[in-house]
Amino acid sequence: SGLVLIYSRALRKGDMIRVADNEGLVSEIGMLATKIITRENYVVTVPNAVVVSGKITNLSAQITNGGVNLTVGVTIGYDTPWRQVHAMLELAAKRAKGIDLSQPPLVRQLSLMDWYISYELQVRLLPDVSLADARNELHSNIQDVFNEFNVQIMSPNFVLQPENSVMVAKENWYTAPATPPEGGK
Repeated sequence: SGLVLIYSRALRKGDMIRVADNEGLVSEIGMLATKIITRENYVVTVPNAVVVSGKITNLSAQITNGGVNLTVGVTIGYDTPWRQVHAMLELAAKRAKGIDLSQPPLVRQLSLMDWYISYELQVRLLPDVSLADARNELHSNIQDVFNEFNVQIMSPNFVLQPENSVMVAKENWYTAPATPPEGGK
């Protein structure tokens, strides 16, 4: 299995991959197993028989500069215009650190559900930016932008339309014990 992985070039040392329920950086491809460093900085050893027999998602294979693609999703109600949602997701991406803005953010509508629309935002990361850190930064910016524009992010467990939108006003973003970063945000 190790030879199959090495010679098929499905993955290489340094690639960011997703295999089975593991996501991380390939640190070693051996004859019997592949080692992946996860976002928690754990080393996961996956038997090559598992790697070869399952689906490998290589997040960095098509990117020559060393960055990877990052995709995040949100669900928003039908009462918010889709064009506004696209613009807010793009704005959140533009505000995030570690995003390669030479590749414009891409927003897709994945599904029209009973009570909400499922959106996906895809961005390219700059080389050597941690996938976990970038995902955290992007999620934080999405929440801030949606709150700024008074748009409620809905969960797939939506049950009842509230009388008023549910969001956090900007003046409450740093309620104790949270403190604003130096220079304000």
